[in-house]
Amino acid sequence: MPLVPIHMPQLGESIAEATVTEIKIAPDDEIQADQVIFEVDTDKASMEVTAACSGKVSELTVEVGESYAVGATLGYLEATEDEIQRAGLTKPSDTAPIKPMPKTEKEESGDGNDNVHFAVDESEVIDGTEEQPSVKPTVEGGLPVPVRSTVYLSPRMRARMEELGLNAADMSGVAGSGSGGRVTVEDFEKFIRDLDSNKTTEASPMRIAVADSMRRSWSRPLATVTVPVIMDAVLAHRKEQDPKPGVTLYAIRALAIATSENTAVAGRLIGSRIVHPNTIDIGFAVEVEDGVLVPIIREADKKSLAEMQEPYEQLVKRGQERKLPPEAIGTGIATVTNVGPFGITDATPIPLPEQNLVLGLMAGRKMPVWDNEKGEFVPKVESKFILSFDHRILDGGAAGRLLQRIGQLLQEPENL
Repeated sequence: MPLVPIHMPQLGESIAEATVTEIKIAPDDEIQADQVIFEVDTDKASMEVTAACSGKVSELTVEVGESYAVGATLGYLEATEDEIQRAGLTKPSDTAPIKPMPKTEKEESGDGNDNVHFAVDESEVIDGTEEQPSVKPTVEGGLPVPVRSTVYLSPRMRARMEELGLNAADMSGVAGSGSGGRVTVEDFEKFIRDLDSNKTTEASPMRIAVADSMRRSWSRPLATVTVPVIMDAVLAHRKEQDPKPGVTLYAIRALAIATSENTAVAGRLIGSRIVHPNTIDIGFAVEVEDGVLVPIIREADKKSLAEMQEPYEQLVKRGQERKLPPEAIGTGIATVTNVGPFGITDATPIPLPEQNLVLGLMAGRKMPVWDNEKGEFVPKVESKFILSFDHRILDGGAAGRLLQRIGQLLQEPENL
């Protein structure tokens, strides 16, 4: 019976690897198509890997707790040619048979690229001696939350750091004793010895992913502008709704409309060109244990507030469970983060590396605001809206106009 390798699937457009947390099958098990065979953790969510076709588990080469790159072989499945073709693993027109069982004569196979969970490749070696796609940890043994560093690192130093799985940001806490403040290998080794004398805990894969993301983001010239937004209209509109939309959802909708009016503000600078987004996909931050997830609402400019409410609430719930659906994982054009519930009135949010914008909502407070009609100060609920952006693409004026437009849209929440 043909033997088909089980590969680590592409679980999202920006996911390169996943850590296996549970194996739900064993050798000789008979499994069905779409049956859950592994549970894995990515830097974005906990996800399930399912079987693409029915068959018998021949061998498993996967271990719990290990990280595997997309495309890595996790095991092998015996399946009939009918099952393989039904699952789309080979094209009906293919005449070459599927590769046979181990220790038998190898035969040519189809291209095997029609399915991301299982693939048949004529260059595969069934005896398990093939080289797996490698996974190199972003940080191993270094500081869990790197910060920016501008110290000079010699080739010898970089080689030593690579050996230990560290990056340049981890060296920001090292005081150099060399010429011009240069960090020497001796300084580095002393730093490592000192770390060993302190209490340490393992950084989770999500913490490492967040740290690496922020390190890459901070390589750009970022700037921040702030505009106070009167929230009374939003709060009054929200009070009339059943169920009540979250304040974050109002901001997502307003940001989507504002960016759709001038997509350049959400573009990315690549070489000498500003690349405009094809769709207005907005992410929002959901706090989870030891990190943050950013589910994506697709085409937020084309959906009304009411249309987005139920999907938004479902994404919040599933994000807190770290079980986001694949369509909610990926790259949006901007992120909205609401830190108001924590009582924070000022912050400097940092956009994701693949985004130009992040909009932060601060805690609302009652403030005296001048009313021209009454000729006096009246109490209003005011919240600071803080926009951080890539200064290569936007200047303060353009960023300020974008924030003002968001504030204007929020004064008429019934139109959102």
